[in-house]
Amino acid sequence: MELLELLEQMEDIIESGTTVPFTGGKCLINRDEVLEIIQEIRLKLPDDMKQAKRIAEEKARILAEAQKEAENILNNAESRIAALVDEHEITKKAYEQAEVIISNAKKNAREIRLGTREYADSVLSKVEDILEETLDIIKLNRQELK
Repeated sequence: MELLELLEQMEDIIESGTTVPFTGGKCLINRDEVLEIIQEIRLKLPDDMKQAKRIAEEKARILAEAQKEAENILNNAESRIAALVDEHEITKKAYEQAEVIISNAKKNAREIRLGTREYADSVLSKVEDILEETLDIIKLNRQELK
């Protein structure tokens, strides 16, 4: 910034000024030189202020964009997390339901096996009874033939 350079020039002029004895540190400086620098500062000040204002506005804009982008990233992350949690819950429920289905299927299979054995035993018992009756009839018939 030119304004800072001008202030440094003025500071150099004051530091290089001749100290007046017995005045408590007062010094003599070239009045025209200092006034010329002050005039340049006045001319440059509005431009530098405008530039500083533009920089401040740009900074505010960049910060607002960064904040908005950060919020978008957070919202996307939260949505993704929610989706993953939902997906996890769905998967968990699916596994739980699968376990229930498998358990029920095993129970049904056991019941069917027991029922089948009981049925087969019942049928075989009836067949045995019929065969015994038939055998008795055959024995009677044979005895009659003798």
